[in-house]
Amino acid sequence: MWDSGITSLFVDVTNRLGLNYEFLATGYEAQIWRDGFITTLYLIALLIPVSLIAGLVFAACLTSGRLWLSAPVRAFVEITRNTPTLVQLMFSFLVLNTVVSNLVGGAQNNPLTPFFWVVAVVGLHIAALHAEAIRAGIEAVPASTVEAARGIGFSKLQILRYVEIPLAFRASLPAIVNNLINLVKLTTVGNAIAVSEITYASIMVWTQRDNVVSLMIVILLFFSIINLVVARVGLWVERKLAVPGYGL
Repeated sequence: MWDSGITSLFVDVTNRLGLNYEFLATGYEAQIWRDGFITTLYLIALLIPVSLIAGLVFAACLTSGRLWLSAPVRAFVEITRNTPTLVQLMFSFLVLNTVVSNLVGGAQNNPLTPFFWVVAVVGLHIAALHAEAIRAGIEAVPASTVEAARGIGFSKLQILRYVEIPLAFRASLPAIVNNLINLVKLTTVGNAIAVSEITYASIMVWTQRDNVVSLMIVILLFFSIINLVVARVGLWVERKLAVPGYGL
């Protein structure tokens, strides 16, 4: 009863301001919208670690000095960062997903859902951007630091793991945070393949209610708040991981 009263009050107040949130008082449309918010948060929670882990792997391959590792990753990075994410998603869902369906005996046997393709495509797209930022950070590690690690007996893999990547990650954090902010915004491409994230859910509502302006205000605020949190957390991590005197 209390929740219903608060909802009614909110709808009445916003109506006086010329905004239409009457759908919140209905169970079905309100549930669709709430599910959209939750799906978007799930996407963000999955995509951040997926993109970071894949980005580290890609960066290690790019700087490995081994052509059989660096060449395919370089090709993937160039294709990924030079083509629109939406085009990549549509190609993956309409072409690759169809190939998988044919291989497993039909779409009914295909375990790969639209949600999976959003995570895979957006995650790897941002991972390619992370990889370039981390690669630049690795190459910026002073040669004297690498030589010192080599002088105490570190192998090439140990130098990469204990010296280059930790320092590179710190140096590339501002770029990585910018990539994560872009990642949050790219979750909206999921609506193109009917993943019920917040923009898709809002479209479902405003086609019935004609309240585009009201819902767009909330969507803008929603993504602004999330990206503000991402930016502030990134700044906090950057300060925590700063090496005193390094780079001066």
